[in-house]
Amino acid sequence: MASTHGLASVALAAVLLPFAPTQAAPLVLAAALIGGTAPDLDVFAAHRKTFHYPVGYTALAAGVGGAHAVAPSPIVGLACVAVAAAAAHSWSDVLAGSVETEPWNPTTERAVYNHALGGWHRPRRLIRYSGAVEDFLLGFVCAGVAVAAPATSPTADSGLIGLVGLAGLYTVLRHPGVRLDSITERCPASLSDRLPSISVEETESGATTVAVRYR
Repeated sequence: MASTHGLASVALAAVLLPFAPTQAAPLVLAAALIGGTAPDLDVFAAHRKTFHYPVGYTALAAGVGGAHAVAPSPIVGLACVAVAAAAAHSWSDVLAGSVETEPWNPTTERAVYNHALGGWHRPRRLIRYSGAVEDFLLGFVCAGVAVAAPATSPTADSGLIGLVGLAGLYTVLRHPGVRLDSITERCPASLSDRLPSISVEETESGATTVAVRYR
């Protein structure tokens, strides 16, 4: 889940913040969250390819980090945090399942695209798919680490807890045994007639399209 990537990035930033006392904690945590989730914006394009750059983000983070070391700047430091989080996201997708719409029924060996090598890394499937129980538990642990760290404020803690709640809801709905039509069938007819029909299709190139049609 994008939330797991975001929570992992925030947890790491919260733990490392004491070593960067000149940086404003809320901004660092926000940069980590944005950078950690941003690559998944390609879910409606070629997922894990369009905005996933394992080597590119790593090289850019090293360059920005070097520039910050030579001439410290709060803005450059935040940029380094965001890009490093995006790199960690891209690399860690190798540990997940494949990129299909229904990865619990894998048909490919594509985990994340490596533009530098011109090919796909194969999935290790340590986390079977986005929204699997182990995915939620990893995000839960990362949120716990971040909340326990002194760098997060009560407001940030509340936001992290809320994000865990949304991840839990997604985990329940993401289960292969749960389908939108099975939920709408249990709704009153007056409500189900107002709900849209949603279809998700994946092209051979890996692009995901979502069609929403109202009755």
